[in-house]
Amino acid sequence: MKIKFFFFIAFTLLYACKEKTHQVANNQPNIQGTWKLISGTITDRKSGKITNYLANFNMIKIINDTHFAFLKHSKNPEDSTGFDAGGGTYLLNGSTYTEHLTYYKNKNWEGKTFDFKLSLAKDTLIQTGLEKVEKEGIDRVIVEKYVKESN
Repeated sequence: MKIKFFFFIAFTLLYACKEKTHQVANNQPNIQGTWKLISGTITDRKSGKITNYLANFNMIKIINDTHFAFLKHSKNPEDSTGFDAGGGTYLLNGSTYTEHLTYYKNKNWEGKTFDFKLSLAKDTLIQTGLEKVEKEGIDRVIVEKYVKESN
């Protein structure tokens, strides 16, 4: 009887100490992983011009339990300058996904917060939101569609 009780207590303590991500703990969708961009559009709010920007580059977004990062490079093998990357922390509250950009080559973007609406269906993540960076004259709506990379 003492052995069964010991195992019960040990199991209970181990389970209680198990670390849970903030997403799982708050019954949020699991967005963690590596995501490949499969479509992306920008709509400039001033001109109304719509641009499909996936034609010229490949991009992935990596999300863990507290941070995100994106890596983007040109599809043109002659373009040695066509690399971009950034990252920071994020919060997920229901379908509201907020990125806090901490690291980026252009300091006018660093420290900015961007709010998006997310929808997740199986292995597809759609992110829609406003990017506004006054110092850069950026005021646009972006829609990005990602597919989860398999391990």
